[in-house]
Amino acid sequence: MVVGGTPLQALAAPLRYANFNPADDRVLVLIELSGGNDGLNMVLPLDKYDQLQAVRGNLLIDPGAALNLSTETGLHPSMPGMKALWDDAKLQIVQGVGYPNQNRSHFRSIDIWNSGSAAEDFVSEGWVGRWLDSVHAGYPDGFPNAEHPDPFAIALGKSAHPTCQGVGSNFSIAVTDPTDLGGLAAGGSGSAPDTPYGEELIWLRQTIAQTNAYGTRVGEAADMGANSLDYPVSGLAEQLRTVALLLSGGLQTKIFVCRLGGFDTHAGQVIESNTSTGLHAQLLRELSDAVAAFQNDLAGLGLEERVVGMTYSEFGRRIKANDSQGTDHGSAAPLLVFGSCIHPGFLGTNPELPEVIGDSDGVAMQFDFRDVYGSLLEDWFEVPPAEVRQILYDGYQKLPIVQLCSTTSTTKVYVKEKLELRVAPSPFSAQFRVGYEHPGGFAEITLYDARGAQLATLHRGNLAAGPQQFTFADGHALAAGNYFLRVRLAGGLTVGQVVVRQ
Repeated sequence: MVVGGTPLQALAAPLRYANFNPADDRVLVLIELSGGNDGLNMVLPLDKYDQLQAVRGNLLIDPGAALNLSTETGLHPSMPGMKALWDDAKLQIVQGVGYPNQNRSHFRSIDIWNSGSAAEDFVSEGWVGRWLDSVHAGYPDGFPNAEHPDPFAIALGKSAHPTCQGVGSNFSIAVTDPTDLGGLAAGGSGSAPDTPYGEELIWLRQTIAQTNAYGTRVGEAADMGANSLDYPVSGLAEQLRTVALLLSGGLQTKIFVCRLGGFDTHAGQVIESNTSTGLHAQLLRELSDAVAAFQNDLAGLGLEERVVGMTYSEFGRRIKANDSQGTDHGSAAPLLVFGSCIHPGFLGTNPELPEVIGDSDGVAMQFDFRDVYGSLLEDWFEVPPAEVRQILYDGYQKLPIVQLCSTTSTTKVYVKEKLELRVAPSPFSAQFRVGYEHPGGFAEITLYDARGAQLATLHRGNLAAGPQQFTFADGHALAAGNYFLRVRLAGGLTVGQVVVRQ
């Protein structure tokens, strides 16, 4: 329900409360980069520039302008705030995040990311909402109350966020200005008739009362809170400033969802005369400056060890530039995790690019986004692994994203090692063999095309330690072009390429 002109909105359906652990008081901030972020223009694979020059040379950042993170990788020059977080060991870059059978529709793909579901499944609940449903299915009766007076999630903006949608209920309330929430009309009084209309009336009255109660708590926290520094002037900075303000005022909300739009850069992504400038550079500057100010504010408020933040976008862009100084819908892309309680550094490696890059080719997936979500649930919110699998998917494997909080070390770097794959022959026409040295334990070997569609599983299960070899014999069914092998182990992951020649 939306009341025109009122910045506080009632929820779409009744809420349920999550069983948060009040002892650790942890918070997760999600930042949706709406439109499909060009990861190749954000996290610069400097070691791939020779390949990229031929297909997106008109977009490439001058390597001398890159903010170097290593000899092989840099950040876009408009992101000095993120570079400062990197230098302070408060930034993790998760490379090649996506999902099998990548969908390149904005609406469908963001649904998949918000629901935490497989591309083939149509799920109405969000992954956060599904988690909250799993621990307090009895809500809304008796909430808010003295023990749990605060909203469970807040969406910074004009509407509740789909990632917090539960079964028939959304756990987020929408907040634009926490100091001017207004209120919703009480909805009348007296007994309700014993009819379907009466049932809806009772629910409406209850929802309005709960929304107003939550709004009162948010307003109180805003009045009690204060930021420790000034923020840049931007929409995202204002959203994050509000998060820090409310947390400093004592609000116990655990999930905050922010949004930065404009990443659908089909045209004018860069300015031709200076590729370090343009639309995408402006967006990355806003993201970087806002997150850096937020992290510094949390540190100044003494709240830094309570909060972990993460960016996500519905997909990356294609490897090859289009004819309009832009990029079209692609596949996987890096995401950023920030805070003082995360493994800093790289998770994964720079993208494995095809030898010959086609018009529709996207970046190959290294990490399933559901493993990122699940690792946050397991290590940040202490959800047991078995429950994480129920909430997300059976194939979930934890990634090293969260670690014990430390705000003093600036030398921690986590780098995921790359396995050495032996693929022969490549190019192939009928079959190929892939071999590698297996450390023992779980292994999953899958074949994808250059658009992110999963074509075959060569193996999934436990293996003994030692050399392993697997054969794919259905090459006659594949069109000529580029394909990728993804080998996922319990403690490692790599992506290799293979070419079909018919």
